[in-house]
Amino acid sequence: MPTTPSKSQHVLVLNCGSSSLKFAIIDADNGHEIISGLAERLGSENPSIKYKYQGDKTVITLAANQAHGEAINTLVSLIKDHHLDEHLIAVGHRVVHGGEHFTQSALVDEKVIAGISDASSLAPLHGHANLLGISSAQASFAGLPQVAVFDTAFHQTMDKVAYLYALPYKLYTEHGVRRYGMHGTSHYYVAGQTAKLINKPVEQSNFISAHLGNGCSVCAIKGGKSVDTSMGLTPLAGLVMGTRSGDIDPGLFNFLTTQLNYDAKQIDNLLNKESGLLGISELSNDCRTIEEAAVAGHEKAALALDIFCYRLAKQIAAYMVPLQQLDALIFTGGIGENSDIIREKVITQLAFLGLDCDKQANLDARFGNEGIISSDNATTKAVVMPTNEEWVIALDAANIVKEL
Repeated sequence: MPTTPSKSQHVLVLNCGSSSLKFAIIDADNGHEIISGLAERLGSENPSIKYKYQGDKTVITLAANQAHGEAINTLVSLIKDHHLDEHLIAVGHRVVHGGEHFTQSALVDEKVIAGISDASSLAPLHGHANLLGISSAQASFAGLPQVAVFDTAFHQTMDKVAYLYALPYKLYTEHGVRRYGMHGTSHYYVAGQTAKLINKPVEQSNFISAHLGNGCSVCAIKGGKSVDTSMGLTPLAGLVMGTRSGDIDPGLFNFLTTQLNYDAKQIDNLLNKESGLLGISELSNDCRTIEEAAVAGHEKAALALDIFCYRLAKQIAAYMVPLQQLDALIFTGGIGENSDIIREKVITQLAFLGLDCDKQANLDARFGNEGIISSDNATTKAVVMPTNEEWVIALDAANIVKEL
């Protein structure tokens, strides 16, 4: 974890998606959320903002077709109405793709914006939204420093043997085609917290972190540094996800275009929005819905869970190659933190790594509870560790501002 700032100070954290805006004001001293919320369905006929403040939940209905700029303007008014702007020291932005430009968080200036723009072609939906969020925040919070925190930065410690594809080398040198990985802020945070939990310095620890949500990735962390990760050039690669396929045979592209007359846009939509848990189950991308259906006897829901867990276990096992020795397997993210079913299925397939699953501990480690879920007999620990990407963003922003 970064060094905690020396005095109480608040950071507005913004996470812009293509049609949503997640926000929170975080006390960088302790990670406490002062206010948090989500603006969703932006640009549609019924956008809204849901937020939580002092235990109360409120919904604000926005005018039809209002987008990020208008949502941030509403957020500014909300913050000022509650006098929450008085202690703000910075705005921290989650930026999904930093390419090779950024190995750490950065104070936003023209050069940083240009770098984010250059990398946006590698994650077009995310990149455009991130730039839109930054420009809107600059207009609304003109007096506050803006800090970009990159999902890809943590993975910049990977070696070429891990991040290069077996493609013509000039595609890398001329166009930046390589494995970048995402969820870096989450993997970084849970590694630091797990090291504290097992009472071992993170610099001396080897972890495999599984961030499981609608998007999923696994990261091999050696001595506190990322040495390999499952997402690639884009967030589509690697594991089975909510609606994303994960790894497939590249020859599928030729089959879809020549045999089924798919165009590039249709293929992109198929792999990103119609596949994964949704595609296999033909039911839902929501893991909770699929688990309930599987228990009730829905065959495709059960199959979707089995494929999800098998692919996850196989990826975890593969990361023993760069690590050789493992201190703990970490589960995090919405599914990783809450699904005792998936955790047990995965751990059972990895018994040869010295892992096992204590049923009661596994049940107890739900709904935001951290804990070791392996038994005392296990030679390798299994851990549930809730992630807190917003706090990392707030800490990075506070530390950068401190140096100004």
